[in-house]
Amino acid sequence: MKYAYLKSKMSLALIAALSLNGCSHIEVESDQESNNVKLSSIADPDNWPHVVSKVKKNEKIESKITKILNKMTIEQKVAQMIQPEIRAFDIEDMRKYGFGSYLNGGGAFPNNDKYASMQDWAHLAEEMYQASIDDNLDGIDIPTMWGTDAVHGHNNVIGATIYPHNIGLGAMHNPDLIEKIGEATAKIVQVTGIDWVFAPTVAVVRDDRWGRTYEGYSEDPKIVKQYASAMVDGLQGKADSNFMADGTVIATAKHFLGDGGTYLGIDQGNNLSSEEDLIRIHAQGYISAIESGVQTIMASFNSWHGEKMHGNSSLLTDVLKDRMGFDGLVVGDWDGHGQVDGCNNASCAQAINAGVDIIMVPNEWKEMYENTVAQVKSGVIPTARIDDAVRRILRVKMRAGLFDSESPIKRAYAGEQTLLGAKQHRALARQAVRESLVLLKNNQQVLPINPTQHILVAGSGADDIGKQSGGWTISWQGTGNQNSDFPGASSIFDGIKQKVDAAGGHVELNQAGEFEQKPDVAVVVFGENPYAEGVGDIKGIEYQRDNKRDLQLLNRLKAQGIPVVSVFLSGRPLWVNAEINASDAFVAAWLPGSEGIGVADVLLSKRNGEVNYDFKGKLSYSWPKSDAQVLLNIGDENYEPLFAYGYGLTYQDNINLANNLNEIAEVKFEKDLDAPVTLFDSQPQQDLGLYLGDQASWAVPVATSIVTTQGSNNLHLKTTDKNVQEDARQLSWAGNSVATSYLAWSEPRDMSEYLQNNTALKVNIRVDQLPTNSFKINMQSNGKKAGLELNNLLQNLSKHKWNTISVALKCFEQAGIQFTDLRSPFGFITSGKAKVSFAEISWQPRSADNADINCR
Repeated sequence: MKYAYLKSKMSLALIAALSLNGCSHIEVESDQESNNVKLSSIADPDNWPHVVSKVKKNEKIESKITKILNKMTIEQKVAQMIQPEIRAFDIEDMRKYGFGSYLNGGGAFPNNDKYASMQDWAHLAEEMYQASIDDNLDGIDIPTMWGTDAVHGHNNVIGATIYPHNIGLGAMHNPDLIEKIGEATAKIVQVTGIDWVFAPTVAVVRDDRWGRTYEGYSEDPKIVKQYASAMVDGLQGKADSNFMADGTVIATAKHFLGDGGTYLGIDQGNNLSSEEDLIRIHAQGYISAIESGVQTIMASFNSWHGEKMHGNSSLLTDVLKDRMGFDGLVVGDWDGHGQVDGCNNASCAQAINAGVDIIMVPNEWKEMYENTVAQVKSGVIPTARIDDAVRRILRVKMRAGLFDSESPIKRAYAGEQTLLGAKQHRALARQAVRESLVLLKNNQQVLPINPTQHILVAGSGADDIGKQSGGWTISWQGTGNQNSDFPGASSIFDGIKQKVDAAGGHVELNQAGEFEQKPDVAVVVFGENPYAEGVGDIKGIEYQRDNKRDLQLLNRLKAQGIPVVSVFLSGRPLWVNAEINASDAFVAAWLPGSEGIGVADVLLSKRNGEVNYDFKGKLSYSWPKSDAQVLLNIGDENYEPLFAYGYGLTYQDNINLANNLNEIAEVKFEKDLDAPVTLFDSQPQQDLGLYLGDQASWAVPVATSIVTTQGSNNLHLKTTDKNVQEDARQLSWAGNSVATSYLAWSEPRDMSEYLQNNTALKVNIRVDQLPTNSFKINMQSNGKKAGLELNNLLQNLSKHKWNTISVALKCFEQAGIQFTDLRSPFGFITSGKAKVSFAEISWQPRSADNADINCR
């Protein structure tokens, strides 16, 4: 579910940001204070607002809770506070311990089957429910509840409607539509028997380098406040009408507090805002969510003035619970308690004492349970704190009707396959796509495009539903998916083709922008590849800084006299001045989700040239005119964006933007040849692609994160875990013929400086099955592949355990690799059977002499 970075100290996070990918960062101006300044992490409750929830305490419910608490043992109470993940426990564990809740992380499915049916989901919910109320082993019959990240639709389920990510929804400026999306999402979640969603995210994003920017509705706390209440009303039902009725789910406002305002935009980093700004900017979504009766709030990974939120009692208890009157439960994030000083994933009395009521402990749940029981019995955790936590948990369950309702399989909508991707839900998402599009440029009013023309559709995102959906889509990172994984959905090309075919025009799809007949207009769809959480953190906001392949495509089409319409897919505003200059029209499409046809609705006119749907989207994030504007928000003292907050053209506007926007980057990134060069860390870095190859094809690209096997009957690859979820890859060779897996750039690079710097290639490796034939680690340059034998080294490694191996770069040079023209900096190749996993891969300067293979 969550990206559990091992960044418990801010200094580590800063090192990661300032030494990323072998480069040092020259600071740009920042309105944040230096990280070295010691500021108080204790909030003053008197500064915070009183908040009155529309959901009032019910004395009958409180009386029932008291009676239950009086009968519960310490062990039973602690079990209510433990939340494991479905891949780490089973039905018998639920029967034995009676967990108060459980979750499925991103990329986790019933029976570990990506293609599990709605009935499979509902069946697992039923089994867990029945096990939880079976009191034969644990002596308690309290129903459990299942939580999931349904953050833009029921995004873990194949075939579900995927709505635009929050950044796109923010551009709609339409809270009524947000509420309807919440209602539709709740209903489909109920179909799977799930009770609880970890949504909405109400972060107010201040630095677009943050990898979770697209999870925020806006940089403007006013929009976030408005949307938070609307989404809570949609998910839970309105407090004064259909609260927790059939077809609703428990909502979660997250992540408390300040996750969108960390220093340098580092995920799980340090928020240095004053307490005044914490309230004025970052708390606004929680105020409206509590007013609407949100029942759960998730603690954040980030720190405030150096103290992790999971351990900040002044904010979680004194402010949130006491001052703001929140009487629901506080749930931790994925092992977030383990980052609190003095804690680890298996033990953290500090987080519970600070106010976390449910500990999300996906894997080490048993140890956490046993340690917490011991801490309560020893007095480290007061009994009163445990009773308060369990009271809150039971209160939420009773308000949600879990004690009174039927079991999951018998509830309204349970297992109703017909609601999966239902027409009314797709229509809702399609409307959201139309209203989220922001038109930034439309010179000579090239848009709308008449569908009777000959249209070329190009770019990496043209026919890729996974790319247009972004992270948190089926898999955690949103990668590893094919269009076939989205039955009933439409890519942007699908939508264009449907309309062009109906109008009698002609459409041609070619990702590289090649064509048989010169088109009347080219629609180029390009942008960021999917990512989630810290994996999406970036050092700078220039798009494709090291490899301007999309710009090259735009310029090539423009040079042929073809009008170019750019559709930009991104989870944040980026510095794209060059790409805008090369486009006649430029559309910020954000991450529109499964209904790509909604883009075509707006781009294409009716057959007679009349506007079909006009642009409605207005920027809810300011758009930068310089790559130095990493901090750019409405209300800034020196506010000079390229496109201001609220900007967005319509077809009534006849405005031509000069094609002379500044294309010279201001922020310099200088190579530090003594700093490591990261090649793979959870996914490929340095603009590298991951490939599989054999005699059938030596360059088959694979996704950066795969939860099911991909490849051929000769070599296949899937994700596995080393430190955190999906941070490693497992390769399995069948031994039918020579096969390889490798990292490669789209164009060769000169990396000779590292060869001169005594650098070694370092790989974290796990041998699951020893090779039956020669097994080499290889590189490729100028068409030449060369490798070094690893079998002797692998024989001495501990099997099924992670080890680190290293090879001096000079050994590859001796084998014939030219580092002035390097295409692939890493690969494995064998003709035999083998099963090997790899995790972090890097080049380590000045370490060749001590490498395992150093050619001396």
